[in-house]
Amino acid sequence: MLPIVGIAWRWKIYPTSRWAWPLIGFTLFSFLVIAIPNALFFLVLLEFVALVFLFADLLTVAGRSKLRIERSMQRAASLAIPHPVILHIDNTGSRGYSLDLTDDILPGLSCTPPQHHFFVPAGKRVEVRHTIKPEHRGAYALEKVYLKLHSWFGFWIRITEKDVPGVLHVYPDMKQLGEYAILARTNRLSLIGVRQTRKLGQDNNFERHRDYNLDDNYKHIDWRATARRQKLTVKQFQSDQSQRVLFLLDCGRMMTNDSNGLSLLDHAFNSILMLSYVALHQGDSVGMLCFSDNIHEFVPLRGGPSQMNRLLHAGFDRFPQMVQSRFDQAFLYLSSHCRRRSMVVLVTNVVDEVSANQISGYLSNLGGKHLPVLALLRDHRIFDSADNPTMDDQVLYRSAAAAQILNWRHEVIRKISNNGVLVVDAFPEQLTSPLVNQYLEAKAKHLL
Repeated sequence: MLPIVGIAWRWKIYPTSRWAWPLIGFTLFSFLVIAIPNALFFLVLLEFVALVFLFADLLTVAGRSKLRIERSMQRAASLAIPHPVILHIDNTGSRGYSLDLTDDILPGLSCTPPQHHFFVPAGKRVEVRHTIKPEHRGAYALEKVYLKLHSWFGFWIRITEKDVPGVLHVYPDMKQLGEYAILARTNRLSLIGVRQTRKLGQDNNFERHRDYNLDDNYKHIDWRATARRQKLTVKQFQSDQSQRVLFLLDCGRMMTNDSNGLSLLDHAFNSILMLSYVALHQGDSVGMLCFSDNIHEFVPLRGGPSQMNRLLHAGFDRFPQMVQSRFDQAFLYLSSHCRRRSMVVLVTNVVDEVSANQISGYLSNLGGKHLPVLALLRDHRIFDSADNPTMDDQVLYRSAAAAQILNWRHEVIRKISNNGVLVVDAFPEQLTSPLVNQYLEAKAKHLL
């Protein structure tokens, strides 16, 4: 049998675990030959039959050229949402084949089911389906499909692969945008923490009529339209448009911490997308600048629904890096590419005196030309350590150090606020509502 194994190894075909049964049988029969020498003839005959059988089974293993495989899936996927994938397998051979198939699952992706076992008839096509669940944002290049081709009786297997290129772009889950749109239409934004800000002045323009909701101001009821429609009808107004919001997204080392399974950068990007949706819905222009130790992406200020796609594509594959952020380069780039007055929102974190002084200095200098807003992300571990002291010495010292850091952080925020900078300080997963409220309040007070 060794020559057969050598030939199979040359063809990249390997014996399976089913070989254990004939080997065990031959071993037991060999002990019988020792006791009964006349049984040697039957042992040789049995080995010859087995040799012919295994060689015949070896010839039934399919070649990779007999199979054509195509992958069918949408190019865009949402984070943590199962993404359907269909694999089309065409058998161009003259006989059917049994095989196991595994898709190219890269780190950051999980597949359900992880493997397919099926039979492809001769000259037929088979479709197998599975779902890929992305665990991280970014661009994934699916290059191959891995195959295990079985012989008819299962004593041999060929392990091979086929090139099936494909690209999958994983974007943040946009479910929150749909929820906001529904709540905005029904005037129930308070359920997600967005406050109804009273507009100052009388420059809001009439937009449309709509049905009355319990939360509406009765002063906005249009009695003529109500009498005509036989239903309570209110006037809806639109705010001043053509204002500008530019986000500066820090992608450096201060955004690498995790919170609820996502990095600070992930939470910040989700909040930016939410506020961008709100601002674009208000008719404003939105842009974004991603930076760390250099400038990574810049989305110029524009309005319209297509701007959301530009923001998504610019930031979906951007991840925090363990480098010191260059705020000087970011603000220099801002000054040369954004000359009209805008609401400049810097989303970052402060962990040291040097970064805090740089942030305070650059944002304070923007006050005369732009409306600076600083969005700071809190660290749960520091706040939890400061809020839960015990009499244990080690825990007590840790709590005292955390409290000292929070006092320093509060002082930094106070100094920045005194310089005319609007500050939003929130935990990462709670940043969206305060940021949207700050934007709506700035528009209501005509700060832009």
